[in-house]
Amino acid sequence: MMRALAALHEKGLAFQLVPVDVGAGEHKKERFLALNPFGQVPAFEDGDLKLFESRAITQYIARKYPDMGTPLILESKPTVKVSAWMEFEVNPETMESNVQWELLPDRAADAAVIENTMATVNMWIEVEAHQFDPVASRLQRELVYRQMIGMAPDTAVFGENWTRLTELLDIYEAQLSQSKYLGCDFFTLADLHHLPALTNLMGTPAKALFDARPKVSAWVANIMARPAWVKVLALRNQY
Repeated sequence: MMRALAALHEKGLAFQLVPVDVGAGEHKKERFLALNPFGQVPAFEDGDLKLFESRAITQYIARKYPDMGTPLILESKPTVKVSAWMEFEVNPETMESNVQWELLPDRAADAAVIENTMATVNMWIEVEAHQFDPVASRLQRELVYRQMIGMAPDTAVFGENWTRLTELLDIYEAQLSQSKYLGCDFFTLADLHHLPALTNLMGTPAKALFDARPKVSAWVANIMARPAWVKVLALRNQY
C-alpha cells in the first residue's frame, strides 16, 4: 500500500484512502475480495479499473499521468545528458559551429540513450522485486515483526539474509557510484519501490550495513527525505 500512496503523492493526485480493518477480517470479506481476490491490501480503483499488487499500481499511476508531478518512469523524455545538449543548442555561442554538426546525428543517438536508460531503470525495478525485497522482507520479519510479539530472531534465517543483504548492498554501492539514483540520475519507480522496506530496516541493526556504504547511505537519506514519502509516513501514523 505504501508504494501506491508514495506514487500518488509524487504525482500530486487527489485520492480517497479507504481503511480496511485487517484485524476484523475485512480483507477476507466479499466486498474486498471483489477488489483483490487474494484478500490482501492494497486494492486500487480508478473509475472502472480495479488493480491490486502495489508495483502494478505504481506502474499504472506513472504511465497514466506522465506529465503530472514526478515522472517516475522514462518513456520519451530526454535524459540529463540530452538536456545538456539542448541547452547548448539554444546557446550556440558556447559551442559555435560544432553544435550543428553534433545535433544532427545525435537525434538518433538521443533515442538510443533514452531506450538504454529505460532498460536499465526497468532492470533495477526487477532487482528490487526479485533480489532486494525477498531478503529485506525476511530481515524485517526477524528484526521487526518477531520482536513485536516477543520472539527472538531465527539465527539461521537472520544470518543467511544478513550475508545476502551485505552482498546486495555492495552491488548497489557500485551502481550508485555511477548514477545518483538506481539506473539513472533522477528518481524513478526503481527507487520508490525500495522505500517501505528501507524505512523498516533503518530502525534495526541492518542500518549499519547501509551506513557503511557512502553512496548507498546518501541514496537512502535522499529518497527517504522526499516530501511525498514524508506524507506517506504521516498518513500511516494516523492509523
